[in-house]
Amino acid sequence: MKKSMRPLAIGITILCALIRITQHWNFAPVGALSLFAGARLRGWMAWGLPLALMVVTDPLLGGYSRSTALIYLSFLISIWIGSRLRKTENPAAIGGAAVAGSLQFFLITNSATWYFGTMYPHTAAGLGACLVAGIPFYWRTLASDLLYSGLLFGLYSWLTRTEAVRSLAPAECPASSH
Repeated sequence: MKKSMRPLAIGITILCALIRITQHWNFAPVGALSLFAGARLRGWMAWGLPLALMVVTDPLLGGYSRSTALIYLSFLISIWIGSRLRKTENPAAIGGAAVAGSLQFFLITNSATWYFGTMYPHTAAGLGACLVAGIPFYWRTLASDLLYSGLLFGLYSWLTRTEAVRSLAPAECPASSH
């Protein structure tokens, strides 16, 4: 990422944090931000910004649980999935990555709910019941990951092209008086 794009990445992260803490429909942009960070950011920013968003906003949304480490692991996996998109702007590849990120998040977090919780028996049938009970939440996660991935990748593409076009434009000359 160009140094001039760092404020954009930080601004996007702050916007995603605000969206996360102001909605209550399980329709947050964190999965999409994780994919985007893996695809378009480098170094500490790719791994650090999505996790910083979670660390800062989790206390505002009820704090941490025994599943928190696995939730964060899931977002790290989404960052890794996003890193496979570094050389592409293909909407189908980005959409496929969003689906993969949503699916692994669903499986990891619902398995953690089953493992650490007491609502379901610790049997294969209990795990199955927990996963089935999570399906209504999965659809919202999937929809939000697809929507926010489209917005983040689209906005980034548009802004970087706008900046590239601006840098190619000839320098404006002062108007000569006639």
